[in-house]
Amino acid sequence: MSKTVLCAVDISNKTQDTNVLEQAARLAEMDQAQLDVITVVPDYGMSIVSGYFDEQHHEKLVDGTRKALEELVAGVLGKDKAASVRHIVATGNAYEEILRTADADGAELIVIGAHKPNFRDFLLGPNAARVVRHSNCSVYVVR
Repeated sequence: MSKTVLCAVDISNKTQDTNVLEQAARLAEMDQAQLDVITVVPDYGMSIVSGYFDEQHHEKLVDGTRKALEELVAGVLGKDKAASVRHIVATGNAYEEILRTADADGAELIVIGAHKPNFRDFLLGPNAARVVRHSNCSVYVVR
């Protein structure tokens, strides 16, 4: 029995991860587990890129992303179920933040989508593959 199921979604294409979120909700419900939904925004940090954005850009990005994540979850699962979901917006590298959050929350299952890779994914490895390889808990990959 899982106590926490962590579902990773990419909100940049809202319809892409609908089935991932639905599957994660089913798995969490079967085990009466807490469902956490995470999305990750990039960290511009101290790179030269950060100089092109105002100081509040990151805060605005996180706030907008949180609102979009809440809307996605409510749209897919309904408002009643969405009220019990923990919405997490992390900053950094997607697979690293997913793994860090899973460890911090004590997640026993990560649900993540695997999408058709493009050429660069064959060289670097997509986030789903990295999560599967490096996770300390079970990973359920949804196609």
